[in-house]
Amino acid sequence: MIIIMEPGATEEQINKVVKKLEDNGFRINMNLGDVLTVIAAIGDKRLVQPQSIASFEGVREVKLIQEPFKLASRESKKEDTVIEFPNGVKIGGKNKPVIMAGPCSVEAEYNGLLEVAKVAKKCGAQILRGGAFKPRTSPYDFQGLEEKGLELLKRAKDETGLLIITEVMDTTDISAIAEVADILQVGARNMQNFKLLKALGKCEKPVMLKRGAAATIREFLLAAEHIMYAGNEQVILCERGIKGIDSTYTRNTLDLAAVPIIHKYSHLPVIVDPSHGTGRRYLIEPMSKAALISGANGLMIEVHHDPDHASSDGAQSLTIAQFENMMNDINKLIGRLDWDNQHEQQ
Repeated sequence: MIIIMEPGATEEQINKVVKKLEDNGFRINMNLGDVLTVIAAIGDKRLVQPQSIASFEGVREVKLIQEPFKLASRESKKEDTVIEFPNGVKIGGKNKPVIMAGPCSVEAEYNGLLEVAKVAKKCGAQILRGGAFKPRTSPYDFQGLEEKGLELLKRAKDETGLLIITEVMDTTDISAIAEVADILQVGARNMQNFKLLKALGKCEKPVMLKRGAAATIREFLLAAEHIMYAGNEQVILCERGIKGIDSTYTRNTLDLAAVPIIHKYSHLPVIVDPSHGTGRRYLIEPMSKAALISGANGLMIEVHHDPDHASSDGAQSLTIAQFENMMNDINKLIGRLDWDNQHEQQ
């Protein structure tokens, strides 16, 4: 870290800062300028928190040299993390982008879920999404079928062979969900539910972490760090839009720049959710294509057999016919991207 002292900092104040750092194993390089004294401290930031140094008398500013997320950073792992499942599906790196598709909520009508699952598989999706436990802004909205929803997801998995991703909201539900789901999803509202993140760090299943609606990229990666620090390095990140200034035309602002930024600073795979990212059905296809071009490792798409009567998020769910049409173009684009990757490696 870099510590910039006030112009009038005394020798005693400077020495106190230096002693604190040296006592914790930091190596010190001093730059005694005519106006400012700058202290370069090299060591493990976890031993001395920057805010504690900033509170010392005579300190103007503390700047970090390295990113605070250690395990999730490129500094700790240069190669891309690739998460592989027993059926051969791989998420991350130069592997083919994955498609996660299905309804926002698992509903009582199983035939509708199964119809979507079969079409999703036919169109090239590898993972069926569907919420059994639903966090909702209003207590009057549909909260999900919970355990019954998990049973329906398992039936669909058994009949189609698709992997399952579904949301976990509480630490008490992890074991039951892990029995059915291949990937446990942390929703945007729970991105900084640190107790849940730490508990998922002890789970052996991959975790997909969605970005909070007002979270910076650094906060997003630090949330992933909680899961990894607790022991689970199988983390997938999901960009699903952040709160913007215009809610008239979109539900959120889909931050596609986050994809190459995260790839630059982190080795973790990144999925993009254009359904939540825009909240508008007609925007899903163009944003899906843009996400893949930006380097996303996959897409999460909401598809419903009858979206106008969906229990949740019907306005941002594709009809089956719309999904089929979109996937015709998406599969062509993925084929082109695969060719580009192969050509790049040659």
